[in-house]
Amino acid sequence: MATDTLKSKPGAQGGATGGLRRLLLDNGALTALIVLVIAMSALSGDFLTADNLLNVGVQAAVTAILAFGVTFVIVSAGIDLSVGSVAALSATVLAWSATEAGIPVALAVVLAVLTGIVCGLVNGFLVSYGKLPPFIATLAMLSVARGLSLVISQGSPIAFPDSVSHLGDTLGGWLPVPVLVMVVMGLLTAFVLGRTYIGRSMYAIGGNEEAARLSGLRVKKQKLAIYAFSGLFAAAAGIVLASRLASAQPQAAQGYELDAIAAVVIGGASLAGGTGKASGTLIGALILAVLRNGLNLLSVSAFWQQVVIGVVIALAVLFDTVRRKAGATAPAAGASGGDKGKQALTYVIAAVVAVAVVGATSLLHGGSSQAAKPKIGLSLSTLNNPFFVQIRDGAEEEAKKLGVDLTVTDAQNDASQQANQLQNFTSGSLDAVVVNPVDSDAAGPSVRGANKADIPVVAVDRGVNKADTSALVASDNVEGGALGAKALAEKLGGKGTIVILQGQAGTSASRERGAGFAEGLKDYPGIKVVAKQPADFDRTKGLDVMTNLLQAHPDIDGVFAENDEMALGAIKALGSKAGKSVQVVGFDGTPDGLKAVQAGTLYASVAQQPSELGRIAVRNALRAAEDEKVEKMVKVPVKVVTKENVAGFEG
Repeated sequence: MATDTLKSKPGAQGGATGGLRRLLLDNGALTALIVLVIAMSALSGDFLTADNLLNVGVQAAVTAILAFGVTFVIVSAGIDLSVGSVAALSATVLAWSATEAGIPVALAVVLAVLTGIVCGLVNGFLVSYGKLPPFIATLAMLSVARGLSLVISQGSPIAFPDSVSHLGDTLGGWLPVPVLVMVVMGLLTAFVLGRTYIGRSMYAIGGNEEAARLSGLRVKKQKLAIYAFSGLFAAAAGIVLASRLASAQPQAAQGYELDAIAAVVIGGASLAGGTGKASGTLIGALILAVLRNGLNLLSVSAFWQQVVIGVVIALAVLFDTVRRKAGATAPAAGASGGDKGKQALTYVIAAVVAVAVVGATSLLHGGSSQAAKPKIGLSLSTLNNPFFVQIRDGAEEEAKKLGVDLTVTDAQNDASQQANQLQNFTSGSLDAVVVNPVDSDAAGPSVRGANKADIPVVAVDRGVNKADTSALVASDNVEGGALGAKALAEKLGGKGTIVILQGQAGTSASRERGAGFAEGLKDYPGIKVVAKQPADFDRTKGLDVMTNLLQAHPDIDGVFAENDEMALGAIKALGSKAGKSVQVVGFDGTPDGLKAVQAGTLYASVAQQPSELGRIAVRNALRAAEDEKVEKMVKVPVKVVTKENVAGFEG
């Protein structure tokens, strides 16, 4: 799907039909963006509003800034898989320097930018002088940068300086600063690629590296600069992202490198190198943002959204192949004024067509009446965990019972993705929002946006900091952790050695459960914790981590896992020891966890009744939407479920 990256061979097609076909082929990404905007406008009356279009721009900003940096690398026939991790590391360095180390904010920003550049230089050195394939070099940096981010932050979010957090705000109360930063970085990318020596070098290296070297280009030094540019743009993206979330998240931007590469490819760049434009990359990022925004507004399942995005990326590459077979060729460096004028005219015509069609489409929604059903949005931190699936099931059951139209989204444990989803809810004419935050601090800015729009928000399982919520429906994770400590310690007779499997670093659930367990264990000095390792709330990782820990600590007496999934993985690793010589305590009371309790392999689970959490959250959200009185704090009791009482337990 190329945009202004290729031009047709003379005489390749004839007549008006051939000209139209060539126009569509050479501007495929732009055509796709226009079609998407028109389709979303037709399908959702909430899409074509000023607030929502600004939301799309904000949501595209971080991906676009990352993608601009990746464009340099891909044009030169390289790849950079590290940009997401480098973005998180740069933001963490800034937040830690300005808060923990007491460094002036201006200097902290410089350090963050230098961090990104240094990471890029290391990538460039490994590729140029170390002769490592770009895939391997940047894959290594992906791991190193993410690890350093976790080391510096100790796995917990760090509050962002207020003076820098303004980058996530708006100018004049309506123009988002992230959009302005995206535009500036896009113009800088276009200037570097089209007007500088290093930009021309990128095209030369990507077209034929050996020919570029023989023509006198210092290819190795040029690659150092190219990857340094990518690191610089990653640092800028990380700062903008952290500003939106008002905190530096050590797990932020996970997987964003794939979105950045997808945006570049959708925009018409070739992974073989030699082609690519800033305008195409911007359009690619906007396509991804429009897709996600529109699919949220249309209540499309989060799982199907991933399928759609993958299909779009595959079609983009397929379209590029079709275009090349149709006879398109790369433009010469320094395109003529006539070519640029033709490209500008294409964009103007496209804009006019889009405005006309979208304007006409919006009339279809202008006279429509509001749906009779109340509309509530539910943003869950993840649906890759039985506990949160049960919250969803309980919420959907209650919504059906009350006649509520419920839209469910999956943040996939990504605070920035959840911020986007909450913004979409705010612009989607919802009556209320229920949020299960990935992180309590990071959800704050988006919930404040809902507050300004007079949309009541109910938090479930975890609270939201620095924002108003109509109610918090939750179990007490700290209390649950303490109950887990008591249950395990008493089962072991008050003495023994144990290991702890921690949840995903940086999440409030992991911090609170761990803190409660540590506090509860103080009453049992005979219990010694010999190891703590994160297993990310995942059963497979729980199996692997427990297997490794058993090599160093084969004679442990107990295991505390911060959720049932990790506990079930640990049981698998323990084999016949589970429930006999080694006692395991989990957390959540999931169906599989309760089956293990009944079987005797899991001694206990601290059950939170997740289905009840979902039901109560929807019930209170509807009351808040109808201006009825709602309790600010609704506690759902936690309960230690063992083999003795599991039969009568209802989750």
